[in-house]
Amino acid sequence: MRTTGINHLALVCRDMEETVKFYTEVLGMPLYKTVALPDGGQHFFFDCGGGDSVAFFWWPDAPPAAPGIASVKSFPEEAKSAIGSMNHVAFNVPEEKLDEYRQRLVDAGVKVLPNMVVNHDDSPMGVSAENHPGVFFRSVYFTDPNGIMLELAATTKTFGPGDIRHQPARAVRVEA
Repeated sequence: MRTTGINHLALVCRDMEETVKFYTEVLGMPLYKTVALPDGGQHFFFDCGGGDSVAFFWWPDAPPAAPGIASVKSFPEEAKSAIGSMNHVAFNVPEEKLDEYRQRLVDAGVKVLPNMVVNHDDSPMGVSAENHPGVFFRSVYFTDPNGIMLELAATTKTFGPGDIRHQPARAVRVEA
């Protein structure tokens, strides 16, 4: 089996009108397909670039949000989410646009978490206050109106075999 990328990521929103406004007006993602579902719900698709899409379901009787379980509770303080949940969606952007896009979010009243471009590196903290040659991603984090954690991310280096440095962890199994 060989995939060629992600066709779309399907999320659930609390209010489709609010979600359309945020994704089209704040993030500039064109809405290109809307579907009325037989159960009274909706399924809308947004072009997030590069042939990829982000889609939203809306149902009048959807279960409520569950921050800290199904999504990030509070970034960066409480960034963990439950097994099987979606932690965040990262959209590729050009590195030179990160400051401009961060300011666009702030100007639209969106809380950027933290209010800076984050430099990801291999230091013990995993981030640096300064951009330096060891930085491999630069990011801006924020949430949409549904509390979904989003990231604007720029890859700043080409990865190679030396970037795989850690053995995968195993869950500790307790026999009953």
